[in-house]
Parts: sequence; structure tokens; C-alpha cells
Amino acid sequence: MQGLNNMKQIVAALTAFFAISPFTAIASSPRVTASTESSSPVGARIVLAVSAEGDGPAWFRFRVRPPGGEFQTIRDFGPETVLAWTAADKEGVYEMEVAAQDRATGEISYATSLFEITPRVTAGQVAVNALDHPLVFLFSAGACPQESLMSVEFHSGSGLSTTTPAQPCDGLTTMNFYLAGLRSGTSYTATQHLQSRGGRVEAGGAVTFETDEVDIGLAQNAVLRPAKSNDPYGVLLQAGISQASAATDLEGNLIWYYDEGINFITRPEAGGRFMGIRENLQAGPEQQIFRMFDLAGITLKETNAARVSEQLAARGMRGITGFHHEARLLPSGKFLVLASTEQFMKDVQGEGEVDVLGDMILVLDSQLQVTWAWDAFDHLDARRKATLGETCTPRGGGCPPFYLAPVANDWLHGNSVQLTPDGDLLYSARHQDWLIKIAYEHGNGSGAIRWRLGKDGDFQALSGDDSPWFSHQHDGGFADAEGTLTVFDNGNIRADANSSIHSRGQMWRVDEAARKATLELNADLGVYSFALGSAHKLPEGGYHFNAGWVPSTVPASARSVEVDASGQTLYSIETARAPMYRSFRLKDPYTAPSY
Repeated sequence: MQGLNNMKQIVAALTAFFAISPFTAIASSPRVTASTESSSPVGARIVLAVSAEGDGPAWFRFRVRPPGGEFQTIRDFGPETVLAWTAADKEGVYEMEVAAQDRATGEISYATSLFEITPRVTAGQVAVNALDHPLVFLFSAGACPQESLMSVEFHSGSGLSTTTPAQPCDGLTTMNFYLAGLRSGTSYTATQHLQSRGGRVEAGGAVTFETDEVDIGLAQNAVLRPAKSNDPYGVLLQAGISQASAATDLEGNLIWYYDEGINFITRPEAGGRFMGIRENLQAGPEQQIFRMFDLAGITLKETNAARVSEQLAARGMRGITGFHHEARLLPSGKFLVLASTEQFMKDVQGEGEVDVLGDMILVLDSQLQVTWAWDAFDHLDARRKATLGETCTPRGGGCPPFYLAPVANDWLHGNSVQLTPDGDLLYSARHQDWLIKIAYEHGNGSGAIRWRLGKDGDFQALSGDDSPWFSHQHDGGFADAEGTLTVFDNGNIRADANSSIHSRGQMWRVDEAARKATLELNADLGVYSFALGSAHKLPEGGYHFNAGWVPSTVPASARSVEVDASGQTLYSIETARAPMYRSFRLKDPYTAPSY
């Protein structure tokens, strides 16, 4: 214990609103104080605030242990001192651990507390309760027989109906479900559905509730071509840049939103989870974050670029300056994230020393620790400059954080990464006009380049079009294991030669063995999107594309378009004077898009 006598005293004090039980210092920790109350119901938001006393800064990590489980990291070490947390699944005793790291010495002290989360209903009861998010409610039902499944169907008076994902019953704890995808100022009825082990489904426990009127000042949506009636993919999620990210129905009516300090949503994930990125171009790497959060806006996972750089340094790799464009959840529960790097290069992309921006692809485990990393400087030819010679200036739109020089060459400008059906990675390098396949091999790969798809790449294009290849593209990804690949072709190279061109929604059939790519869909989307964009195939046929930056207005507008296999427009909606990073057509707020 002699080391403790020399340790700078760090006092970690956590204050919780709604519920918190007294903190207990573990044997090796300094003094801990807490302000407490007794208990909190399932789903209630708990706000934690931590502070440190000492001569220098401290960073904090928040972990929670659910009843009968292991500690799970919510937020890894960083300077953020406030965390909103909830236990939305079930009641029980949860243990919260806060670790404080002295940044001068690296020493870590700990404090823990037990949170008593109480049920909202008793056996045989059902209830619907409002939450802090005005368009998300909590449905609660009593415990149900083990090996049964429960879901909740809710519908408005006009007949709009949604069903939550089913949850397994444990026979002991209550069942709790977020109800999301609700229009404001609308009455709903929610009913539980219980499926027994034998497959029989019984309905019961209907509850009525009503949402308040909500207006968050979103830009005006205008339907250009209506969707078919009873469209099975009736939710449009738009990842806003100059406004909150929001989901609407296909008529443009708000049904969900998130506006909690990120730049944009990168992906919706299964189970009502979302990935987002915050870039603060006026701050250091510790303020650059990626986050996974739920429908109620509760942070589930979060880390920052400085913390990840510490892990990379331990692996003998360069650090990152921030996260940008892509963060998504892998089937294994790991995270796939795109990050930015920079280095001075001499006589490579100009005379003398030039600051060159690169990309790093990261895979983090469920505890937010790096398990695999790929550095573009190690695998791609830095002599091949951006095809339109793009550069970045500080706080320039679309550029990630960088710090070494006032101007940097935007060499790659990666904007998407996907786990391919065969376990490798597909990376979109916008400023190289390539989709690049990388040897990942489910985490065992060397990072070698398998191939490059695009002009001057490794494939022969089979097409009747004079200019088949995409350029400055966004969101390339395989839709299946048969080689179906969708991509949004911004078309900047074509626009550089002819300002009247339009962006295109493309589907390629990729034959990797023969190195041939057949352009099967080349839909003219009717507008030119200088930047931003997304693409994905709809499960029942058809394709969704987002023209995210249409520069005909200031600020730019955005357009989401569905086309059929022949390229004919089936649905189109325009958001006035508000660019959209990506948009997605969803079955409901709980279901991820097709890839």
C-alpha cells in the first residue's frame, strides 16, 4: 500500500437523479463521496456526474454490471464527466463502477455503487409509461413463462401498426419494450403477444396512450412521388447534418429523432440501436467520439480518438486524429469504425514536405478495445493523389480533424466500410474513385489489398454505358453473397467535364474470380449530388438511394429515391435546404436495412 501514499488524491463523486444507492470505495481506492436516493423504476433516466480533485486532469471510465452478468464498458476513459444511463430491460440490482485515471501518473482509482432498479408492474399487469424522449414510451408486462416469447403490437386509430422484436421470457422478471415510431399528437393502443413454446400466440393486456405534440424544427419534406399504399418499408431515416437526425413516415411526418451532440448517424442497427460520430474540428482527439445509443437516446457504448490512439501506440501503430464517416456494428458484437490519420510526406504528393491525410480502419471489441487495425499508409500507394486534387483546410466541410499543417492533401477521403459476406472488408475511397477489398478474414487477415473496383482498377466493366464507372462515390456494399453490389455514384469526375450530369444509383454484379463487373442498374436520379449519399437494396426488390447534397439551393437540399430493377422511380421525397449524410428505408425503427 506504500504506492497509495504517493498517489495524487482523486475524489470521484457521482450524483444521480431518479435513483442511485451509496457508493462504496474498493480497497485500493481513495476517498469517495456520493449523493444518493433509494431506487429507480425500469427505464428511468439516471444522470451520473463525476468529478476529480488534484493537481492535474483526470479521465473517467463508466462500466455497469447487470444482475448475474459481467461488467460492460459504457464509456471508455475520456474527459467527459456526465453520463445518462438507464436499465431499460429488467429490474434487479445493477453495479456501476467508475474508474478515475490520473493523466499525469497513469494511476487509476475506482468507486462502485449498487443501483436498485424496480419493476413498473406486478404479475398479471401491463402499463405504458412516458419517457424523457417524447416519441418513445415504455411498455411493461409481468413475468411470462420461461421459454416463451413476448412482443408488443401497437397501432394508431388510423390503423398504422408496428410490432416490436420478440424477447425471451425468463419466468422471473418483468418484460419491458420501447415503443417507437410514433407520430406526435396521436392516440395508440398497445397489446402484448405471448408465444408459447409450442408456437401458440395469445394476445392480451391492451393499454391506450397518447403522444404529445412535438415540433423540433426539422426542414420541410416534400413528397415528389408517393409510395405505394401499405408499403412494407414505411420508415425513412435521415442522418441530418445541419439538423437533428430523424425518422419520418413516407409522407414526411416525424416519428423519431435524435439530437444529442453528434454530427450524424452513420448506421441504424438491429434492435433499435444506432451508431453516430462526433467531429469537433476545433478540439483535440479526446473530443472526437463514436457512440452507439438506443431509441430513447441512452448511450450504450462510447469512446474517443485519444483513448483509441493509446491502444494503437501499444500495438506499435500511429495514432488517429478522429473518427469520420463510418461506424457500424458487426455480427460478432464488435465495432467497425473508420478513423483519420495524417503524416508529412516528402516529395510524394508535392514538392518538399506535404501533410497527407490517410485513413485507418479499426475493429473494436465489445469493451471498446482495439482488436484489429488497418493503416492505409501501409497498404495503398500514396503517390496516387486524389483524382480531383482535393485538399483540406482547418474546419473545412467534410474533412476530418488534422493538426500538423494549415493545409493537407485529402488523399483518400474514405466514406464507408463493410464486412463482406466472405469475411473481408470493402472500403470506399472517394478521392481514389475506388471500392477496395481488404483481407480481413474475420479478424485474422493481413490487410493486403485483394482488388480495386473502379476506373483504372482491377476489373473489366461490362456495360452499354459510355461512362459506367462511379466516381467520388458513397456507401458501396455487397447486398448478398452472389456478388450484388450497390453504390451511390456522385459522379464528380463526370460533372467536372459536364456540369449538367446527374448522380446515379448503381447495382453491379461482381465476378471476383473473373475480375469482371456487370452494371445491371444505372438509375438516373434526376439531380446532381456533389457530396454525401447512400445506397442499399430493399429486401422485397427495388433500391434506395440518397442524393445528400444537391447544390441547387443554399444550404443544399437532399433527395431520397426508391427505384425498381429497371431504374424507374417508385418513390421520391425531397428535404428542402438541409443536406443529409445518409438515408435509409426501414421496416420499422427496430430493424436494420438490408446490409
